[in-house]
Amino acid sequence: MPIMQANTPTGIVGYGAYVPRYRVPATEISRVWTDGVGGVPIKEKAVAGLDEDTITISIEAARNALHRAQINPALLGAVWVGSESHPYAVKPSGTIVAEAIGAVPHTQAGDWEFACKAGTEAMQAGIGFVGSGMQPYVLAIGADTAQSRPGDALEYTAAAGGAAYIIGRAEESLAEFEATYSFVTDTPDFWRRPQAHYPSHGQRFTGEPAYFEHSVSAVKTLLMELGRSAKDYNYVTFHQPNAKFPQRAAKMLGFEKAQWEAGLLSPVVGNTYSGATMLGLTAILDIAKPGERILCASFGSGAGSDAFSLLVTERIAGRANMAPTTQAYIARRKEVDYALYTRYRGKLSMK
Repeated sequence: MPIMQANTPTGIVGYGAYVPRYRVPATEISRVWTDGVGGVPIKEKAVAGLDEDTITISIEAARNALHRAQINPALLGAVWVGSESHPYAVKPSGTIVAEAIGAVPHTQAGDWEFACKAGTEAMQAGIGFVGSGMQPYVLAIGADTAQSRPGDALEYTAAAGGAAYIIGRAEESLAEFEATYSFVTDTPDFWRRPQAHYPSHGQRFTGEPAYFEHSVSAVKTLLMELGRSAKDYNYVTFHQPNAKFPQRAAKMLGFEKAQWEAGLLSPVVGNTYSGATMLGLTAILDIAKPGERILCASFGSGAGSDAFSLLVTERIAGRANMAPTTQAYIARRKEVDYALYTRYRGKLSMK
């Protein structure tokens, strides 16, 4: 499949992030389950509060995106929420978000699923929606309050957070989409059956045949089709299930630390699943300058990767300060112990 490019150039008109303030240190999880023996994969992870879920996270990120876009929410032709932790099994998150931000009733709304790349799927569809002329703007969100079985390896990293992007025509954009490409196979590295409370994973199988095969292949193909290499980009960000995987993927593709460190957030916020790659991109856009190029590649278990090449425009100037930056959300933290974390995440059933 060739790379995907819209007939009418499109880009990111506005973007926004949201990370809950609560943090549980990885050492606290280790204290409970391994008596503090052994290393930990990250420093800490973000935890949703009692009154937070995928929908509230999406609304906060969407409002920030609207502040930066400076458009009327009634102009949004679609509101799409990508997540693997939608609050309702049958009832869309997208309609609630659309109502809360003032996009109803003349809009399209819906939810997207593909594990951790549900949000970037919505971004690709938004490029098509706007690029075809069907709608002037699309809001694409990736947000999660990820689940993890107590004591499982995922509990160290499964976190909460989200990011929102308003996609519009290139002439209004802060960063233009040059091209996108997807690489997908049936690789069951991570799954959750109906009625199952927690997901299952293939442990080491999630690395080589899943994360690295798909992420690296997607980026390699995109670069080859564009006639570029790692040195042509100022920044790169990958999906962040832990701190090691994105760093290794970057090195495999020839990227250096100066290119990937700005978008590496997992050590301090954890794996925000559908929001992970998208949050990394928001952190980069907060500091990007006109003329710089950004490459980002999501990964979703099951499995697939969406890669994007973006060119930052002159309109980026001053937009970061129009809403809270991603680093501001990271700095705004309140540490909780394992008991409070367990309460906030509803891990103790009283039924």
